[in-house]
Amino acid sequence: MTRTTRTTRTASCLLALAAMLPAPPASARDSQLAYVSSEKDNAITLVDLKTLAVVGVIPTCKRPRHMQRLQGDTRLMVACSDSGRADIIDLATRKSVARVPLGEDPETFDLSPDGKTAYVSAEDDGALNVYDLAAGKLVKAVPVGKEPEGVKLAPDGKRVYVTSEVAHMVHVIDARTLAVIANIQVGQRPRRLAFSADGRELWVSNELGASVSVISTAELKVVATIAFEVKGMRPDDITPVGMTLSRDGRKMYVGLGRANHVAFVDVASRKTTALALVGKRAWSTALSRDGSRLFVVNGLSDDMTVVDTATAKPIKTLAVGRVPHTVVVDD
Repeated sequence: MTRTTRTTRTASCLLALAAMLPAPPASARDSQLAYVSSEKDNAITLVDLKTLAVVGVIPTCKRPRHMQRLQGDTRLMVACSDSGRADIIDLATRKSVARVPLGEDPETFDLSPDGKTAYVSAEDDGALNVYDLAAGKLVKAVPVGKEPEGVKLAPDGKRVYVTSEVAHMVHVIDARTLAVIANIQVGQRPRRLAFSADGRELWVSNELGASVSVISTAELKVVATIAFEVKGMRPDDITPVGMTLSRDGRKMYVGLGRANHVAFVDVASRKTTALALVGKRAWSTALSRDGSRLFVVNGLSDDMTVVDTATAKPIKTLAVGRVPHTVVVDD
């Protein structure tokens, strides 16, 4: 079977499954679903949070990657790298209702508190692209280091932080003036960003450094580096990327990529307290509302592992499409 035939057949199966879905609820909020973007299937896989079973898919644009809920929680914004745009999905109807241009190869983004502005990493251009979502227009391209990826808006909305994989830096940008105000050297190939509960620390995953850099947001400098170890693995096999803070703010869950584990890190002591075994290349992470379950997308085994956060033990691993990238939980 040729690649074209396989792709066509997969797409047909996805569309057929979508057509068999029951009528969606009147409200999309608290849908008890997890949404998982599948890069190779050009679709979003739907997982029932009670049964932990796949219940359908939403076809979308090409190579969907990062996803985020829009203001009001009734729509989902999906960055599609090979389409050069974002797809806006209405979660009640499970259909695309708008498409916003985002330039070439968009991957990761964050949104302003009012949901009107998107801050998007433009890897090929070495820039942070700022878009007016309502107008669908580029406001400004802010030059940063080569191959920017992670984007995170500060909790107060005043600063935007952007990682540069090649420069090994985090760039700090004033959200009002869109001027770069600091460049902070971190570990090798920084990828994703997560704030502590009080916003005083910014954690940065260093994929090729097997570590996390902790930045003081007041001093704008690295104040600690957390190195990871997994028994029987070389440091080169430990490639941290996705991070999620626990609901009580005491733990940071760090996906260790090709190490096939998630590290449970105590925020206060900055020590790893547990390692949870998951699938191949633990990537994106997300929590249930009560914090009892951690959802881990595994990019190389085409599945998602659900972990009990109290015991750090996997509950179930299920197939969620080819090359899953991001999971958004709505419970």
